[in-house]
Amino acid sequence: MDWYFRVLSNYATFHGRAHRREFWMFTLVNTILFGVLYVVDRIIGWHLLSQIYALLVLVPNLAVQVRRLHDTNRSWRWLLLLLFPVIGWLMLLAFYSQRGTPVENRFGPVPKAFP
Repeated sequence: MDWYFRVLSNYATFHGRAHRREFWMFTLVNTILFGVLYVVDRIIGWHLLSQIYALLVLVPNLAVQVRRLHDTNRSWRWLLLLLFPVIGWLMLLAFYSQRGTPVENRFGPVPKAFP
């Protein structure tokens, strides 16, 4: 959960770098929370809770994706691959899974590993 709150505390920080674990743990917790809210919405017959949650985490989600790309020494423009179904998504998945550059790059110093 610490990783999740770490990303939320950097709500709209699009500069710097994000550790691979930070990105994946945020993605995991975000997916679980969205799934729980979606099930609750279905049970009570609404479609509001999951949509509100998705809107609230849209900016931090984009920010952590940009910072993750920065860690692999890529600019935010690579996010445009999201516009290309399957091939673009698979390429981004590969980028997100790569190790970050082990030294300081043009986007900042190596991110600190959070225990």
